[in-house]
Amino acid sequence: MRYTIAGKDNEKIVMLLPGTCCTAKFNFEKVVPMLAEKYKVICVDYDGFDGNEGDFTNMTDICRKIESYITKRCGGEVFALYGSSLGGSFVGLLVERGNVHIRHAFIGSSDLDQSGKLSAKLQTAIVGKVFYGMVQKGSMPKWAENMTRKKMGDEATEKYLQMTNGMFRTAKAVSKISMKNQFFSDLVTPLGEHISAENTTVHIFYALKMGEKYRERYLKHFASPDIREQDYGHEELLFFYPEKWIDEFEQCVEEQQKD
Repeated sequence: MRYTIAGKDNEKIVMLLPGTCCTAKFNFEKVVPMLAEKYKVICVDYDGFDGNEGDFTNMTDICRKIESYITKRCGGEVFALYGSSLGGSFVGLLVERGNVHIRHAFIGSSDLDQSGKLSAKLQTAIVGKVFYGMVQKGSMPKWAENMTRKKMGDEATEKYLQMTNGMFRTAKAVSKISMKNQFFSDLVTPLGEHISAENTTVHIFYALKMGEKYRERYLKHFASPDIREQDYGHEELLFFYPEKWIDEFEQCVEEQQKD
């Protein structure tokens, strides 16, 4: 695990957790400088994605390591924890486990997909083969791009390609086993229902273009989430409108402080 620190040396710690097969730099490089003007920012890179030896094992192991870091280095609590996509699954698990205190827990466009082990193995085998091929190539194949254009249109597809192709390039050195373990473990690690924790607010950055079913999942897994509807696709706000993302983040923490 790698923890990269930026910003102010104060008690308001903002920790950032990247998404599937992403590095923290790729996920958050546009917002870290702005956050660092006010907060102490800690960017996390998971085992297998941190440039060191060793592979990603499973979600529970990573949760334990994050908890250990927060306990030893942050006094057992952080002001805000933002999880992008897969990172949001970690945020949910950390709130549910309750071993550290998180004042503001952010779920960023997370799909929170879950399935049984057999289904997860089949999905991992299929996705792993296709995804690993795209990573090695550094871009989405033409047939997948054409399907995306037909479904999303040209403008949305261009943005999506910027995100995915950038992710593929940054993940090129990652082992196949780390990718498979990350994908499989995310599917089979259960996330509870109606999760809540004392003095913790769960904020959902809900990308409406992902679909209505995700609202149902958020309401299923979290007791009283602060759902922030955004008329964008998956993490589009974070990647393409960082100033708006910062504004949304600040509104969340400021409104809760006033309450």
